[in-house]
Amino acid sequence: QVQLVESGGGLVQPGGSLRLSCAASGFKFTDYDMSWVRRDKWPNWVASISRDGSRTIYIDAVKGRFTITRNNSDDTLYLQMNNVKYEDTTEYYCARGWGVGAITGPNAQGTQVTVSS
Repeated sequence: QVQLVESGGGLVQPGGSLRLSCAASGFKFTDYDMSWVRRDKWPNWVASISRDGSRTIYIDAVKGRFTITRNNSDDTLYLQMNNVKYEDTTEYYCARGWGVGAITGPNAQGTQVTVSS
């Protein structure tokens, strides 16, 4: 059974940093590009990383501030969020796939990021 379990969210001040994690299981992690998506914003897709981690893409709103990485040895996806802004506030989910076609897990819980002073 596919499971994607997000963690690492919380309350952070503008300009601060957070690191989101996603523990993947139930499928072969290295067979999939992976992405981070967010709730209630457009575009909902935020960043993607290729199967081997060699390619990444981001929406313009987070370029230069967010970094997506993956550890294929322990099936974990990360999103390093630096210089966060109020508009980054929402729930974040990890997803299998590339870009807007990425699909969240069947029982996605997400992790809430709240940017507030």
